[in-house]
Amino acid sequence: MKIMQFMLSRANGGAEMHFADMVMALHRHGIDQVVIANPLSDRYEDLRSAGVKLVLSHGWQAKSLIPRWYIRRAIAYEKPDIIQCWMRRAATMTPITAIPTIGWFGGYYDPANFASCKYFIGVTPGIVDHMVAKGVPPARAYCVNTFSSANDQAPASRAEIGTPDGVPVLLTLSRLHIKKGLDIAIKALASIPDCHLWIAGDGPLEAELKSLAGSTGVADRVKFLGWRSDRGALLRAADICLLPSRYEPFGTVILEAWQNRTPIISAMSAGPRETIRHADDGLMVPIDDVEALADSIRRILIEPELADRLTSRGSARYHGHFTEERAVGRLLSIYEGIHSATPMSVMPELVSVGSS
Repeated sequence: MKIMQFMLSRANGGAEMHFADMVMALHRHGIDQVVIANPLSDRYEDLRSAGVKLVLSHGWQAKSLIPRWYIRRAIAYEKPDIIQCWMRRAATMTPITAIPTIGWFGGYYDPANFASCKYFIGVTPGIVDHMVAKGVPPARAYCVNTFSSANDQAPASRAEIGTPDGVPVLLTLSRLHIKKGLDIAIKALASIPDCHLWIAGDGPLEAELKSLAGSTGVADRVKFLGWRSDRGALLRAADICLLPSRYEPFGTVILEAWQNRTPIISAMSAGPRETIRHADDGLMVPIDDVEALADSIRRILIEPELADRLTSRGSARYHGHFTEERAVGRLLSIYEGIHSATPMSVMPELVSVGSS
């Protein structure tokens, strides 16, 4: 069974990170894969270094584009048994074929944009329910959660980040985008004078967030770390992880915090609300509520028994339900079920090749 994995995005985000994590996990399990990925992305060299087979269009690195004829040629040459399209852009570039094609949903996408896909995977039960409500047959809609790859790392050095020892550290791990609510974290910090905030990630809002930190008087206590691959190290050095997102379909950072035993406080966006059990394995606050976020931060800092309960129960949730092994096993079971249901006497031919 050969799987063609297809991801076009070059952004630094949760979906792109999980794509690379899952492909490398499948590679470690000995799955035959061929990958079409954007060579300008930060994950491309990680995949290459791991020994994953990558297919690259000539000249794509210069243009950051890939022609449809190249996708058709790659499919015809590689003869995959299953194609998995990671997000809408890959699905729209994939021709409709007789090869079983899976559309991966990291959010509440419209299945109409996945015309090439017969099967669908969502990362939460809520997303799967959304697919079905939009017309996807329930028997072809599956749930496979993301998992944490932020493990086995020593705590990051506070000195190297310019943060004094002994002060509480808050951490966010996300793109610098309006959806992520990082402005709420900065505003909450202003009322907690002893805390420092590490913002790990990149994105279009960096200048605006730095300006906000200056105007609220906390610029000396906010560190913009850029995109980081040592997420586990940051979590183990931090006292609290914040997820103040206005929109968050899932939030792999929840699993990363649980795995690394870092208390997490999240806004009540869709994915966290579906995943976190308030006051059991995390704290939840209303979206855009600066005061509620600040109060929850103070509560964890002054109640060590609460912090211990959140981290212990979060760790148990992670190891019981959200590990890499469980996610990979679920995906392989889906692949095997789809593959066994597909007649393989002849190589499927292209039904529609679309335009070049």
